[in-house]
Amino acid sequence: MLAEADKTASTQSGTPWWKGAAIYQIYPRSFADSNGDGVGDLRGITKHLDYVASLGVDAIWLSPFFTSPMHDFGYDVADYCGVDPVFGTLADFDALAASAHELGLKVIIDQVYSHSSNQNKWFQQSRSSADNDKADWYVWADSKPDGSPPNNWQSVFGGPAWQWDARRGQYYLHNFLPEQPDLNVHNPAVQDALLDVARFWLDRGVDGFRIDAINFAMHDPELRDNPPAVPNGKRTRSFDFQQHLYNQSHPNIVKFLERLREVTDSYGGRFTLAEVGGDHALCEMQAFTAGTKRVNSAYGFDFLYAEELTPDLVARVAREWPEEAGWPTWAFENHDAPRALSRWVGEADRETFARTKMLLLAALRGSIIIYQGEELGLPQVDVPFDRLQDPEAIANWPLTLSRDGARTPMPWSALSPNLGFSLAEPWLPVGDNHRDLAVDRQQAIADSMLHFTKACLELRKGFPSLRHGLMENVEAGDGLLTFDRTADGKRLRCAFNLSQEPVVFRSEGKMLIHAGEIDAGTLGPYAALIEEIG
Repeated sequence: MLAEADKTASTQSGTPWWKGAAIYQIYPRSFADSNGDGVGDLRGITKHLDYVASLGVDAIWLSPFFTSPMHDFGYDVADYCGVDPVFGTLADFDALAASAHELGLKVIIDQVYSHSSNQNKWFQQSRSSADNDKADWYVWADSKPDGSPPNNWQSVFGGPAWQWDARRGQYYLHNFLPEQPDLNVHNPAVQDALLDVARFWLDRGVDGFRIDAINFAMHDPELRDNPPAVPNGKRTRSFDFQQHLYNQSHPNIVKFLERLREVTDSYGGRFTLAEVGGDHALCEMQAFTAGTKRVNSAYGFDFLYAEELTPDLVARVAREWPEEAGWPTWAFENHDAPRALSRWVGEADRETFARTKMLLLAALRGSIIIYQGEELGLPQVDVPFDRLQDPEAIANWPLTLSRDGARTPMPWSALSPNLGFSLAEPWLPVGDNHRDLAVDRQQAIADSMLHFTKACLELRKGFPSLRHGLMENVEAGDGLLTFDRTADGKRLRCAFNLSQEPVVFRSEGKMLIHAGEIDAGTLGPYAALIEEIG
């Protein structure tokens, strides 16, 4: 087992709880349904928190459960301080948080500051006239003389990023769906209101925030046209044809993040994590995490949308986050990206690769996010067109692997109706390819993927080298990736064969954990190991 001295060293070092933490993302609609309506809810989550705690994670991240018309399934917030009835009540949330804390789990929730729902009372007032108290809480602009939109900006979900509103006689900006108008976060009053939202949830005991699409929170006030993008691969959305210089990524975003950090620091021990996507994500992530007055960490899409996992990719992201560059967070999967196993490996190699992938995630420098079901080795579900719910998938079908295929219900029990998720027809179909990977079946098998995940997390928690140590000597070959993790005089060597062919690797120390076939001087296809060498 893991050395007790290592655990003590980590605790006594004064390192914040979130630095190197393993965070388990829960997508509430698809985790567990407690009331038989086919949609997951807060009570369902609470019922299964003991399972989550048993994994060895430090925290849970809950995707939105706020009051919403659900055009984008909760990322269109109608009431920032309310729980949507489909998920339960504020009392249900309080009970969830209390149960999580009793189990030693921190609670992180989403905050959506770049946009709201068009059903939000702020927007309803803002659209009513051009001279009310909230008239400039959203991004409004006059049309061009011919009635066309103010500029050429395109939305992430396709089509112009402007929607005509007859009541105002103006266009409003929406970087996402038309039902998601962009807040004018340049406005100090809007910032004040959002910070009050943060205080509301901090007062209820949340331990941190994952801040959604924060680099979309401020636009160019001059509304300059975006220049065209240089063609680069397949483009399925009008959004892909532009360089996004002016509809997002305004430099004053960091000033708002500094205000948010002041609030969270005033509560002590809280964590802020920025989600950042786009062509300039690295620069923005490092700007958002620079120093001690902005967010604690940031994560992007280096792995989430990567078509393959290669040694060069891992080595590149390691180089881009040197010790002095802030603290990164990594995710291989989430609710917005196709399951990694379906992107990165063929079906025949999934069982071994799933373990190597999990071991790699546990070995990276930074905090890590495990998406629900990733610990089981779940592949993507092929959701038929007539069952799709995701607006982006419907608009772009069949050119994209839909987000719905990664949002299907959690498989709890192989022989129960709907794999134990609900007694009713689920909002998305369960995956037939998930039945043999269900929680109950894997719990009963000592060498299952589920138990391997627990072993990876136990190792990470037990060794400061893995949790928050340095990442050194990174070497990337054709198939072989190696690096060292060091802290407190201990050195762990991590080796991963990310190819289908055996690779030469000579072990030098005491093996702590491995995946796949390990022979004298050879790592088999998709095999990996971590060993202690000093």
